[in-house]
Amino acid sequence: MGVGGGDARGRVAELGEIRARAVAGPGGGGRRGRCVRGELTVRERIGLLLDEGSFREVGQLRRHRASGFGLEGNRPYTDGVVTGWGLVEGRTVFVYAHDFRIFGGALGEAHAAKIHKVMDMALAAGAPLVSLNDGAGARIQEGVGALAGYGGIFRRNAAASGVIPQISVMLGPCAGGAAYSPALTDFVFMVRGTSQMFITGPDVVRAVTGEEISLDGLGGAGVHSETSGVAHFVYDDERTCLAEVRYLLSMLPSNNRVGAPVVRCGDPVDRRSDVLLDLVPADGSRPYDMRRVIEEIVDDGEVLEVHECWARNVVCALVRLDGSVVGVVASQPQVLAGVLDIAASQKAARFVQMCDAFNIPLVTLLDVPGFLPGVGQEHGGIIRHGAKLLYAYCNATVPRVSLVLRKAYGGAYIVMDSQSIGADVTYAWPTNEIAVMGAEGAAGVIFRKQIAAARDPEAVRAAMVKEYRAELMHPYYAAERGLVDDVIDPAATREVLIGALAMLRSKPADLPSRKHGNPPQ
Repeated sequence: MGVGGGDARGRVAELGEIRARAVAGPGGGGRRGRCVRGELTVRERIGLLLDEGSFREVGQLRRHRASGFGLEGNRPYTDGVVTGWGLVEGRTVFVYAHDFRIFGGALGEAHAAKIHKVMDMALAAGAPLVSLNDGAGARIQEGVGALAGYGGIFRRNAAASGVIPQISVMLGPCAGGAAYSPALTDFVFMVRGTSQMFITGPDVVRAVTGEEISLDGLGGAGVHSETSGVAHFVYDDERTCLAEVRYLLSMLPSNNRVGAPVVRCGDPVDRRSDVLLDLVPADGSRPYDMRRVIEEIVDDGEVLEVHECWARNVVCALVRLDGSVVGVVASQPQVLAGVLDIAASQKAARFVQMCDAFNIPLVTLLDVPGFLPGVGQEHGGIIRHGAKLLYAYCNATVPRVSLVLRKAYGGAYIVMDSQSIGADVTYAWPTNEIAVMGAEGAAGVIFRKQIAAARDPEAVRAAMVKEYRAELMHPYYAAERGLVDDVIDPAATREVLIGALAMLRSKPADLPSRKHGNPPQ
């Protein structure tokens, strides 16, 4: 230091030199190696996330105070994390980003204090927090102080949950505490080939269990987007990933006290969708892609699907209807016939909770034959996990509209936001079948003795199925009993949903006074 003179101009020049060194960070092979892998520097990443020229850094001159193991002679500015705030489409967003070139992005006391500071600022300002994660976990040389730093991050993650949106972007290998914090946030983004998440790495796994596995095989983007469900979004490169983070932020409110941004919509509210009459077969045994139904209904066909690759038998997506953001939960008949299982229940429950926390209305599209039967599902706790979805809907106070397209059987019908658990408005298409179970199964139970005693059991079974369907499963049965508010023309679905949501816009959010509920785990 000491490059400047005693006057103000000299001191400003000195400050400029210090800032230049802080911004440049370590030079040499670290940068070149990352370029070969297609990775960006920490400031390039922040530049892609935020509106150009809007970033205001906090704690740029912070350095650690640790000693021992050579640390006292290695005290770079920023201490391996860049923190501050900026704008995304004109709205304030806070960010912290690990700099892998400094201590491998590992967290020490000063590093943690900077993150704590920016997290506190985000909560106080009521603005989203985005973390760009590329850190190797706790800084071993600083011992338990580093672990305490992670504890402070976790506590703040929990305090901000449901108050401000928290988004984690995984841009490198993240282990231990660096993986736990993202798991506490609302959304996790990953990049194929470069980002991994795990509690213990391949070397520890090999030493403890003898299993041989690669970084990607243990905790890569494919694993967490398709198998574990940890990652909500996955992309092929960092630039696309960060562009999609910006898009997600455009769909979310700044905090839980305001609504999501409303945009001007050029898609007519009363646009008819006659294609829906052919897109969804009346025969309940024939599959179709529910995503195409959603695209046909929403503004300009734009759908941001959450957890697209995990639990694909249910679709969860953020869309816009007449310019307003709406959360859609929908059965997917193309996968497992649209049944609910453990993973689908977990996925939908978390999505419902997120929408409710951030004042995003819910539309539920049903074509569900029930819960997936099987020993594995029962032993895996389908009762407990299905109850998570039931609890999430029952606890949600945002406007809720449900629509039965075809099948809606048994407990799955109830769980998927039926009128009985609090849906504000319920609709059905003329192709709906709402019942305890399918006609074939019901007839087999009710008329079991008659079928068994008949000379021609199959003929009697067919007659009983036809009778049950005519008596208890015709399209207007639920409407006649007030369990469906109206049976609508499928082609008018867009206009009907927009009208119902407009009517519910001022719905109050009242819950019984309590510290918090005790949801099923």
